[in-house]
Amino acid sequence: MELLRQEATLLSLGDRVLSFDREGWPYHYFRQGLTYKRALDGSLHLRYREGERKRRRLPPEEALALYEEILDLARRHLRDEKRRREILRWTPEALLDPTPYQRAYAWPVSILPPDAYLSVVLQATTGCTWNRCTFCAFYQDRPFRKRSEEEFLAHVEAVLDLLGRGRLLRRGVFLADGNALALSEPLIPLLEAVGARLPGEPVLGFLDLFTGLKKEASWWTRLFGLGLRRVYIGLETGHAPLLALLGKPGHPKELLPLARALKEAGLALGLILMVGAGGRTYEKAHREESLSLLAGLPLGRGDLVYLSPFQETPGTPYAALGLEPLPDVEAELALWAEAIRKMGLKAARYDIREFVY
Repeated sequence: MELLRQEATLLSLGDRVLSFDREGWPYHYFRQGLTYKRALDGSLHLRYREGERKRRRLPPEEALALYEEILDLARRHLRDEKRRREILRWTPEALLDPTPYQRAYAWPVSILPPDAYLSVVLQATTGCTWNRCTFCAFYQDRPFRKRSEEEFLAHVEAVLDLLGRGRLLRRGVFLADGNALALSEPLIPLLEAVGARLPGEPVLGFLDLFTGLKKEASWWTRLFGLGLRRVYIGLETGHAPLLALLGKPGHPKELLPLARALKEAGLALGLILMVGAGGRTYEKAHREESLSLLAGLPLGRGDLVYLSPFQETPGTPYAALGLEPLPDVEAELALWAEAIRKMGLKAARYDIREFVY
């Protein structure tokens, strides 16, 4: 069975389901319990369960074989001639080729919140303004740098050229990299450019607590007027000693005035907490003080609390501490989620290993 949507082509063949965007790129392939996702850089990622969630990036030769299989299934089973042409103009080699992606993105898109996976990512900055969190390795490969207006405009066009008609599948604009909202006045012409080139699209972005506190409340109202709609804050924990151990500046309770300012401006919040951070040493204080902090925030139906199962990255300062990890992070995450939902808030899983752009 084929389903032809304005933004995508879906082909259901019993135990196999294929999804293509309108540029003809496969972006999702379900085959007998295995899920394959193609990233914009051409890489192919496998997700499956063997008791627990498992995942891996396919080596090139395996990805090429899967792309050949996907194209063959489209060739044999897709009846609509226009959609067939969209898809079959590609070869397995072209689907694997990272060159078009590299023309649009000078640096890889390292991470997004789950509800932004299908955003159009525009890098107003590269890197992170802080980049000293003891647990994080996302931006260690690049310096922090803000783009000039001219550079940003060229980048926007390169991204739109990369996406082509595949943009029909995407919703919203994520202003990257790690802390693009840290910019002050230089941010204004960039947001104006986004509004002119992608009119009506909501703008999303990361913000750190320390930077957010330095902005006047009127600043957020101004950004709302330019299309900003959701701000994601990596709170990580409500326990101040653990926050310091994680290398993040500020105090968790400083989130309250920032959250008030953001909500008064009309912005939705996405708060990120790392379940399992600090291991057994901080388990109880991390949970209790984080939940207490959440209970005092002015959060509503449009806000999200993301619970991220903590992943210790080898080679980071955090890993060198040798803290004993929790024996069952998933059980701990379930406890947090239940408590948060009892507050009337939305809680969702945010596993950084699942990210594919």
